Amino acid sequence: MENFYLIIVVILFALAISDLVVGVSNDAVNFLNSAFGSKAAPKWLVFLMAGIGVLIGSTFSSGMMEVARKGIFHPDMFVFSEIMVIFLAVMITDVIMLDMFNTFGMPTSTTVSIVFELLGSAVAVSVVKIKSMGGSILELSEYINSEKALAIITGILLSVFIAFTVGALIQYITRLIFTFNYRKQMKYFGSIFGGLAITAIVYFILIKGIKGSAFAETMIAGEKIGDWVVHHTGMLLLYSFIFWVLILQLLRWIFNIKILKLIVLVGTFALAMAFAGNDLVNFIGVPLAGFNSFKAWVAGGAASPDEFTMEMLAGKVGTPTFMLAIAGLIMIVTLILSRKAQSVVSTSVDLSRQSEGSERFSSSLAARVIVRGTTKFNRSLSRFIPSPLTRSIQTRFKPVAYDSAGGDGPAFDKLRASVNLVVASILIAIGTSLKLPLSTTYVTFMVAMGTSLSDGAWDRESAVYRVSGVFSVIGGWFLTAILAFTVSGIIASVIMLGGKFMIFVFVAVAIFMVIRTHMFFKKRSQEDSIEDEETITEKDETEKVMEKTIKQVSKSIILANNIYDESITHFLKEKRTKLKDALEVKDSLNKKSKKKKNKVLNTLSKISENVDSGHFYVQLVDYQREMAHSLNFLVEPLYEHLDNHHKPFIEEQAVEFEKLKVEIDQFFNFALSIVKDNKFDEIEDLIKIRDKIVQSLEKMEIAQIKRIKAKTVNTRNSVLFFNTITETKNMLLHGINLMKSHRDFITITRENK
Repeated sequence: MENFYLIIVVILFALAISDLVVGVSNDAVNFLNSAFGSKAAPKWLVFLMAGIGVLIGSTFSSGMMEVARKGIFHPDMFVFSEIMVIFLAVMITDVIMLDMFNTFGMPTSTTVSIVFELLGSAVAVSVVKIKSMGGSILELSEYINSEKALAIITGILLSVFIAFTVGALIQYITRLIFTFNYRKQMKYFGSIFGGLAITAIVYFILIKGIKGSAFAETMIAGEKIGDWVVHHTGMLLLYSFIFWVLILQLLRWIFNIKILKLIVLVGTFALAMAFAGNDLVNFIGVPLAGFNSFKAWVAGGAASPDEFTMEMLAGKVGTPTFMLAIAGLIMIVTLILSRKAQSVVSTSVDLSRQSEGSERFSSSLAARVIVRGTTKFNRSLSRFIPSPLTRSIQTRFKPVAYDSAGGDGPAFDKLRASVNLVVASILIAIGTSLKLPLSTTYVTFMVAMGTSLSDGAWDRESAVYRVSGVFSVIGGWFLTAILAFTVSGIIASVIMLGGKFMIFVFVAVAIFMVIRTHMFFKKRSQEDSIEDEETITEKDETEKVMEKTIKQVSKSIILANNIYDESITHFLKEKRTKLKDALEVKDSLNKKSKKKKNKVLNTLSKISENVDSGHFYVQLVDYQREMAHSLNFLVEPLYEHLDNHHKPFIEEQAVEFEKLKVEIDQFFNFALSIVKDNKFDEIEDLIKIRDKIVQSLEKMEIAQIKRIKAKTVNTRNSVLFFNTITETKNMLLHGINLMKSHRDFITITRENK
């Protein structure tokens, strides 16, 4: 029996390592988005500062481990075997959930997930235990620490409102003082601003944070460090402010150092430190509690695991510093190597981006209502504010024009990045010092949203999309809570009722889910990588621009041909599943063509100053979009027809479409050879092929009319047949126009070389 539970402890620690990996991938957004979004420093320097912060902060987590052991339930009401089921259910659920959110690039809260997983699994085990003992469900309150759980949940939800409000207010005041042209003011007030910012970080991170660390009990000058800090807080703050003001001013005079850049780097270090101090419990707190439970059970003589009660978890148990340090190192390695972390960071950066560009989220009804209501309120409010004052404030908030939509410039400036980091660090450190497991994701994300709102990043061109994005992320947070509670409860219940074998079943399920999501993410990353290779940037020379354009057009032709061929083939053979695959490829082409069209303004500013060249590029993108539309209106009715189990085309119609497929394939293959070999003089031959196909389509229409008169086909068949013919004509028309636009673009670009 002892060996079995030793295996369970090993599984818990293996899950802890996996949880550290997926957890850091999710929480990297907390301390990287400001540095990456403002491009304050090279990535290696940002990672260095964040890594040092994580390593130091991980040693500050010892006090937070209490939450995982006794914060949600009363451990004395459970026996050893039940406690291990609770912990296993929590870790399995956490690994699956966080990996799923990372895969889709959605930042969620590791704190919320761990709290609701502990709550769900503890409730499930309690209910099973109560029922087996013949008790009443009303006894559940004796097992669950509902007061503490409610306080934690309330604190997390309250942090969302506080973080957004404080972030917006501080950013508004800061921008009002420094404006977007802050360089002049920084010459005079930069050292004071930096001194205040870094002093705040020092106070809340190093001073307040140390109270929960493993070093708080160390003696200095006859008293504990934690007590000494409390007694000398005022003096430390004053000396810290004076020290940093002098240091920053000297660095500016001697080395002309950028103060905001330094603040962003120090803030990244501080926030990474606060993250590790607050969130490490989410990843290793439960396995460590399981390990402590196992040691206590063994020390008690390895009695029956169904009889050994767990009062020991209610007491304070220290966490070895070396374990915290190992966890910190795993987090650092993951931080640097994880591509999923970069995906999650990009979501937060996109939603707080200052400039226009391709929006990741679509508008929603709620967002439209809020934006419309806010706009009307602002108009009403402006009537009561003197016009000179309004104009004066507006001049302070006039942004500096810089390009970021294509990913070449910063998403926002270093002043906002500094406020993001300082405000988030302060709020998180306060929570840590008070032993409240605040959600660092909630705090940092909502601070970033608040500062972007104050900066006017959510203007009328982007507000509905940004608000929709925020709602989507917040909706994901609520989904996290619901899924965490439900899934962990189900796993715990099944293990309790199904026996020990179910433990290994769920571990296998967790491994399978992680592998599957990894493969999905890898596939999507490869697609994004290919798309990035085709994206035109300012660094591209003329030859590179033409090469990328040829790739774009070639890919559109190949995909159009494949989609058309597979759609007709699978429809005629009534293979609904295969046709659905073609539908998904069509959707992918549609999204990519829409994305290119949304980026056309940004691309035009990079390809050439020649108006004609830009004009033909716009046409080129438009015709790619129109081809995608034609395929969309062609494939969807075919799939809907099969999906509803309607009668297929009759044999005569099938023969006509088989011949048409061959002609369409010849058309696209010839078009592809023209693009790749730059044989633009052969476009006239391509037009002749198109005209021949159109004649075939007209003959098919005449044949269909004869079938209608002979009543060999019904109305639904005719509607689908004529729609397919019409969209085929449209696709060919747009295909020729695409070829002409491509020819004109390449010709003009080459002439301007």
